Amino acid sequence: MELQSSVRGVRLIGPKKAAALEAMGIRTLQDALETYPRDYEDRTRIVPIAQLSDGDKVSVCAVVGTTPVMQHIRRGMDVTKLTVFDESGTLPIVYFNNKYVAAQLREGRSYLFYGAVQGEGRHRRMISPAIEPLSEDADPQGRIVPVYPLSAGLTQRDLLRVTDEALAALGNANPPDCLPPYLLQKYGLPSLRDGLRLIHRPQNDEQVRAARRRLCFEELFLLSCGLARLRERRRDERGLLFENRTLDAFWRALGFSPTGAQQRAVAELMRDVGAGRPMNRLVQGDVGSGKTVVAAALCALAAQNGYQSALMAPTEILAAQHYETLSPLLGTLGAQCVLLTGSMGVRDRREALAALADGRAAVAIGTHALIQKDVQFHNLGAVVADEQHRFGVRQRALLSAKGETPHVLVMSATPIPRTLALILYGDLDVSVLDELPPGRQPIQTYAVGEEMRARIYKFIEKQCALGGQAYVVCPLVEDGDVGLKSAEQHAETLRNALPNRRIGLLHGRMKPAEKDETMRAFSMDMLDVLVSTTVIEVGVNVPNATLMIVEDADRFGLSQLHQLRGRVGRGTRQSYCVFFGADKGAKARQRLELLARTSDGFEIARADLAMRGPGDFFGARQHGLPPLHVADLAADMALLESAQEEAAALLKDDPQLVRWPILRARVSRLWRAAEQGEMFN
Repeated sequence: MELQSSVRGVRLIGPKKAAALEAMGIRTLQDALETYPRDYEDRTRIVPIAQLSDGDKVSVCAVVGTTPVMQHIRRGMDVTKLTVFDESGTLPIVYFNNKYVAAQLREGRSYLFYGAVQGEGRHRRMISPAIEPLSEDADPQGRIVPVYPLSAGLTQRDLLRVTDEALAALGNANPPDCLPPYLLQKYGLPSLRDGLRLIHRPQNDEQVRAARRRLCFEELFLLSCGLARLRERRRDERGLLFENRTLDAFWRALGFSPTGAQQRAVAELMRDVGAGRPMNRLVQGDVGSGKTVVAAALCALAAQNGYQSALMAPTEILAAQHYETLSPLLGTLGAQCVLLTGSMGVRDRREALAALADGRAAVAIGTHALIQKDVQFHNLGAVVADEQHRFGVRQRALLSAKGETPHVLVMSATPIPRTLALILYGDLDVSVLDELPPGRQPIQTYAVGEEMRARIYKFIEKQCALGGQAYVVCPLVEDGDVGLKSAEQHAETLRNALPNRRIGLLHGRMKPAEKDETMRAFSMDMLDVLVSTTVIEVGVNVPNATLMIVEDADRFGLSQLHQLRGRVGRGTRQSYCVFFGADKGAKARQRLELLARTSDGFEIARADLAMRGPGDFFGARQHGLPPLHVADLAADMALLESAQEEAAALLKDDPQLVRWPILRARVSRLWRAAEQGEMFN
């Protein structure tokens, strides 16, 4: 068979299994080669029975001492039991619902059993181990066994069978290597053929590491080449030219002095809009760093050049807050703002749509409602997406499509290392706001356990008595997981614990009007304590709030906790943050103590990535890039930086990859699959 042969030609792969493989994207043997193991079982560690411990997952070389006996326990449950022995002792083995295992084992024969051990001493047993027969004259050695991702209807044995056939076809082929030879030599990487062979059938951990490093570098190098080409193509596009780039009136209307970082970001923005090509810029900055000022500057520039702008926020609360902040500021410059959200009345919506369509309104501020089909702009020239990680690239593109190549600014309060930002945000240039406005006091942060509950309730009372307000954030809306605080129940608890305080409740299941009313009451100091879910994570600005308490904080990501902490400390008074959950084990304590130790969002984000990985960190895929099958953007940061440097150097020397046709074809293929189009002209 050849690499392009269908998997239907593999022995014992019938139509049903072939369909299951196709559901995984495996149609040919080549596809099977590019479906890498998700893990490995190290069956080389062979342990005598007497030395087994509860929780071990090891190999045992033993002789079957009793004939396997299957018992029917109840409907849907069959159990097969046998006993094996070696020179050090005996071990019971149990299989559940495996009617074929008895036929695989013969009393008196030696086998290698690999599985998990339960119990200690006389109660020790091995559960459903894998079996390998041993020849009588050979020393048992075990092996490294790959573990593949599966879909319904497939077993590991099926994937092993298919990849065996694919590796046999690979042995007869000489697959073209997309990595230039000088890079293989510079970084000590195996060839593509060796890398594929080792990733699927390694003999030891060292071979796994070598193969993974090779394939990681290739993935990151191809991704970096594609992103570099995307950025280059953007530079070749013609876009709107903002000729009037004087912001003196804007800075005067602002009423305060911008930070150096804000001035730097605005200067980068002004350079972009004056270059005659579409701007695509990310402004990322820590909580409270003043990203809204940069967005307002873009809206002002658009208006004074005769264009409209649109600012899209992820929640109605944040959209309304932006409107209340920007409308008076931009209004003094002659730029009328309108608010557009899903919950607004029919009449208000009709008036806002008309003002946008005829050009009377210069700025539209809203939620996903901005990308509805009936929203028409007279002359859209700039788009701002706030909290970029909450939107997919398609949503951003839908808003941009309402104008002719408008300038695009995206903002994120989730600081991440610049190298990673260049990958996750694709073709965007990056500005960083690394200063906080003057007068901001550091938020005193504490990681505590339940033993501090009574003292914290007294502290809430004290802060309220001093004129401050408090947030209390819970992971659930209503009672669910045992042991977790729910907002509804905890609000009642606090009403009993703090009978003299006005307690409000806010969560995502409330109607938009109810949420707005509750948030407005809190912001107007009509509530002392707001019990909430993470709906207040992003953007909510109540300067009078001086205390943030997060219940079951061990259940949240570090960056999310940092975002929540940023809801306080927005006024001039000292603010505090308390994370409950430090008594939930060593790992929880370590994570929460990191937050108590630092307020550097970039350091926290790096730790969050390292602990949870980018999949959890960013939630569902939002960036629209080709999927990574091997590389881990957190763990492989050093390799990512090397790949980016090498891609930049290669493309600088040969922008169209004329001298590297195999690489050129692979980059184009990768990005066509990600629906980004051709990379090269």
